[in-house]
Amino acid sequence: MKIAILGGGPGGYVAAIRAAQLGADVTVIEKENLGGTCLNKGCIPTKVLLHTAEQLETINKDCREIGIDVNGAVINWKQLQKRKDKIIRKLVGGVDSLFKNNNITKIMGEGSFIGRNQILVKTIDGTNVTVDFDYAIIATGSKPVIIPLPGVDLPGVITSDEALSLSEVPKSMAIIGGGVIGAEFAEVYGTLGCKVTIVEMLPDIVANMDSDIVKTLKDKFIKSGIEIFTNTRVVSISKSAENLLVNTSSDTGEKSIEAEKVLLSIGRKPSTDNIGLEKLGITTVKGAVAVNKHMQTNVENIYAVGDCNGGVMLAHVASAEGVAAVESIMKKHPNIDFKTIPYCVYTHPELAGVGLTEEQARKKGYDIKTGVFPMYINGKAMIEAQTEGIVKYIADASTGEILGLHMSGLRATDLIVEGALAIRLEATVEEIISTIHAHPTVGESLLEAAHAVYGNAIHIPK
Repeated sequence: MKIAILGGGPGGYVAAIRAAQLGADVTVIEKENLGGTCLNKGCIPTKVLLHTAEQLETINKDCREIGIDVNGAVINWKQLQKRKDKIIRKLVGGVDSLFKNNNITKIMGEGSFIGRNQILVKTIDGTNVTVDFDYAIIATGSKPVIIPLPGVDLPGVITSDEALSLSEVPKSMAIIGGGVIGAEFAEVYGTLGCKVTIVEMLPDIVANMDSDIVKTLKDKFIKSGIEIFTNTRVVSISKSAENLLVNTSSDTGEKSIEAEKVLLSIGRKPSTDNIGLEKLGITTVKGAVAVNKHMQTNVENIYAVGDCNGGVMLAHVASAEGVAAVESIMKKHPNIDFKTIPYCVYTHPELAGVGLTEEQARKKGYDIKTGVFPMYINGKAMIEAQTEGIVKYIADASTGEILGLHMSGLRATDLIVEGALAIRLEATVEEIISTIHAHPTVGESLLEAAHAVYGNAIHIPK
């Protein structure tokens, strides 16, 4: 069985390794770097910056509280950039080693379908290579959305790609879009001393997550000096005497926001141009490759995974889809449950959610109970001087089945896996309550919030 994979990001490289494990002859075609956006321009580099920002914030805010005197802590931006690049190289090199370990053929270049069983690759050294396959998986990822605004091409208007590697921390930045990407860059640059303003067209930032946990982050942003304008539309970008102006309109009137840099962070779109989809008659919807639940396109031997198929644009989803596609091809009947996708924001405090939000559950007609436990009561959060945040369950009132778990605060992005597993196993609140959680841990807050569903939280006064 010959499988060709177009793209070496989290969807493509995981699919390649799984296919090799199942005995396939695998070729991966990648035009830039193994690891795709996630390892090179997304998940990994942004979290490197976020980690340093969090450490600086802790030093400046909490060290005296926990008994350490530190004077004059400042950011070393050049060293941080070196560390970011070093981690990227190490992880990309790790993927390359895994390919060699699994006897996966790697071809660096741009691939395009020339038939239902062939891809033509224009390699980086200028030669053409034809790859024959029995099955192919499209895993070409996504790219930043550039809105057609007047002034969007002005110097100083950047995307997340450029925001990762600026030569220095700007004095001010206006961020157009308050979703996950915008919030994370607001956290980084706001903590490093940049004056940050977020402009969001929707009623709230990070609008896809439960509003109660988002409030924790929003309150922190405002307290730290980050300005947030919601229900606000950007009309244009223009030049001021020294900087840029983001010209906006809202129900309260028109306003211009001056900033040294303007970050466009209104999302990403599938990257499917120039790969020969039209030659095979592969169906697309607004640029996204249309697939069924097995990740199969309308062309029987072609599959598509990750951001390019227009589904949930998260690295861990791409990897899961890659496994599902390969196992479908190899007749292994994949059993991945896509109701258990965790959504994470790596700000300080962290946000994480899985399953239905309270609003979603009510819209679906569920009679629900909720349980909330505040982090400021948790002993481990006190010890670590990070008491912002809450844990919140959404449960079916009649059965107690857990429909959603949402968290803000310390370790949220790690602990959310308990909620994902609970939903996968159709667990009830009672089953969480009857599971012993270690003390002292932040994880105890999940137990307490489960008790709170029935009004019996041990450490919340009546």
